[in-house]
Amino acid sequence: MVCSHIENASLNLPSAYAQVHKEECTQCFDNQDGPDGIDVCLSCFNGGCLDSTRHHALTHHQLTGHPLTVNIRRLVVSQPKRASADGTPPQKISKIAIVMENEESQYEYITKVRCYACNGAEEAKESSPKLNAIVDAVLSSLSSAKQSEVKAWEEVVTPCEHTLCLVQDAPKKLQQQDLAHCSDCELNENLWLCLACGNLGCGRKQYDGSGGNNHAIDHFQKTGHGVNVKLGTITAEGTADIYCYSCDDARVDNDLSSHLANWGINVAHQTKTEKSMTELQLEQNMKFDFSMTTEDGKQLEPKFGPGYTGLKNLGNSCYMSSVLQSVFNIQSFQDRYYTQLNEHAMTCTTDPATCWFCQLHKLADGILSGRYSQPCVNEDGVQYQDGIAPGMFKALVGKGHEEFSTMRQQDAFEFFQYLCKTIQQKEHVTKNDPTKSFDFMTEQRLQCIKCKKVRYQKDQTSCISVSVPARQIQSSEEGNTFEPVDFTECLDTFVKEEIVDGYNCSNCKEKTTASRCVKFSTFPDILVMNPRRFAFIDWVPQKLNIAIHFPNGPIQLDKYMSHGQQPGEELLPEDAPASSEPSFNQNDIDQLKAMGFSENRCKRALMNTGHNGADIAMSWMFEHMEDADIDDPLSATSDNVASNGPSEDQISTLQDMGFSAAQAKKALRETNNDTERALDWLFSHPDDNGEETVQANASVEPAAVGSATGPFNYHLDSFVSHKGTSVHCGHYVSHVRKNDEWILFNDNKVAVTPNPPIGEAYLYFLQRQ
Repeated sequence: MVCSHIENASLNLPSAYAQVHKEECTQCFDNQDGPDGIDVCLSCFNGGCLDSTRHHALTHHQLTGHPLTVNIRRLVVSQPKRASADGTPPQKISKIAIVMENEESQYEYITKVRCYACNGAEEAKESSPKLNAIVDAVLSSLSSAKQSEVKAWEEVVTPCEHTLCLVQDAPKKLQQQDLAHCSDCELNENLWLCLACGNLGCGRKQYDGSGGNNHAIDHFQKTGHGVNVKLGTITAEGTADIYCYSCDDARVDNDLSSHLANWGINVAHQTKTEKSMTELQLEQNMKFDFSMTTEDGKQLEPKFGPGYTGLKNLGNSCYMSSVLQSVFNIQSFQDRYYTQLNEHAMTCTTDPATCWFCQLHKLADGILSGRYSQPCVNEDGVQYQDGIAPGMFKALVGKGHEEFSTMRQQDAFEFFQYLCKTIQQKEHVTKNDPTKSFDFMTEQRLQCIKCKKVRYQKDQTSCISVSVPARQIQSSEEGNTFEPVDFTECLDTFVKEEIVDGYNCSNCKEKTTASRCVKFSTFPDILVMNPRRFAFIDWVPQKLNIAIHFPNGPIQLDKYMSHGQQPGEELLPEDAPASSEPSFNQNDIDQLKAMGFSENRCKRALMNTGHNGADIAMSWMFEHMEDADIDDPLSATSDNVASNGPSEDQISTLQDMGFSAAQAKKALRETNNDTERALDWLFSHPDDNGEETVQANASVEPAAVGSATGPFNYHLDSFVSHKGTSVHCGHYVSHVRKNDEWILFNDNKVAVTPNPPIGEAYLYFLQRQ
């Protein structure tokens, strides 16, 4: 007899865009490879585990009333077989994307249908054509994890006006000797043929000295010929690496065959002999890794159990994994997302895959419980762990972000700042924000040299970026060698007094000279510091290998505390307030403030660079450090006043996040009715209740965060390290201090390391004692 719930259930086949969670539970890391498999809801395609204590599949039924699931359990039966070549020409490349492997010969799938409304009774899928059809559709559909992976990897490569409207010189057959090496040097690989005139030039020079001598780019700058093809990547099917220097991007040339024929090159006779740009990029990132052996060649001791779970690399996701391992070693993160949210799944009615709290608890549980950190043994008898794959969290945290939604390598420090900002927004209503552990105040002291009067300004921040002094010892072909520096030297540089020429003094009523320095007004529980080891060479930032020596014992920071206005000091008069101030992206301001710049200077840099991001603004600041007006008050601009008031939808959106109508209206008014920037404004003005007040010549000091009561002693809790030529290329790992041992988290490899490279870190997390 067919179950009545099968006949009465509203079952629809999953569309091509449906998120089918058939590989992993949406609320824990139990997956289809486990002994119980995964129950996939046949109504909404949520994936739930069958664990007797967590029972997320049963909880889903209890919360939604969806009765029917298909249980999927996957068994490995053989290694995947490579398909043999059948002579079919490959598709012309218009996308850089991953190719899905055929899993049919690799796995066997065991399925069974159960009805939770009938106390989990099993049903035969053949009992109903409708049921049979939907189960088959679930099994054949692309899983949500694979969908996210494909979407993140996929990069569309398109033609441009320069490839579509290419004008070539008169036809000419290039002789073999013309194609043997660069026309301006003897390099014979990484050669780029100009499709406009037939010139052959070598590729770009890389940071490490590899690559070419820039002769292809030099040719473009002299002639304006932008469209080039990389020799050695041309195939008989008419595919190749095409690069347009005019667009400074990879392109497609739909008429490549005829364009090459203009230079006597027959595409049908070509064979690919060199790696494409994408292949080279992936290969380069794979080269950078951290050794899992000691100096004498012994394997590092692997660690297993609670707090020792590795994170699988999803493809250039090490920047995220390293930051997550560090922050989840912090007590406030463990308390919030592991302990407090332990029962969240029992009451949450939001789709778990898109619920911020479900995914952060899932991640905390996966990292801290030890359930997924069990020893396995490979064929060589070496112990290892599979770890967990944080794909669902990565898809959620990166959703809508131009960079973090992709599979490209990213800057770990930028991700840390973005993660903190996102958590602050999500936790605004709950008032349980664990990132408050990072918050503190800085105080800027500015003194006019002529009248001796001073001004103090306090700013809130959650991290600092400090310059590492570079003292070169020697230079060689292998690179430059620099003298190591002490940790305190970096902070000495951060608080160092600087001279400002042409300061517009509000007391002297003329341009004078001033001195300025920044110190700590309060200290955080966790001090996050990014040491900047780079120099601008030909306006290009290049990484410097400078070791930082940490002191033995506590790191004492009391001497970096500011003390405010001192007896006998007279304050400078307040500047006349501007009628209104342009709006800014708070994330850009936070990044720049972390480098030690005042908020006023950060805003000026963003204004002068068209609000095009922190990187461009930083370059502008380095170029205009000596400008006389760099610290003058900002003037109002004509474009910051909205012609129309905010919409009710905009106000409602902000109210849904816990802000009052008055706060929402003021934030939108201050940001020209831009909802996203208004949200940034609200988080940067937490004490503004939205009421309009008139305070002539009065400055409002932000509410204090952090601690002003010493002593301020710290120890190193964890650090993120990086190997590679730049922060967007290479590999990140995290070293975390646990139970008096340094633990290396290198993706899903977790081991004790006796000599952690503390001095080479890119990001430090220091915990107050």
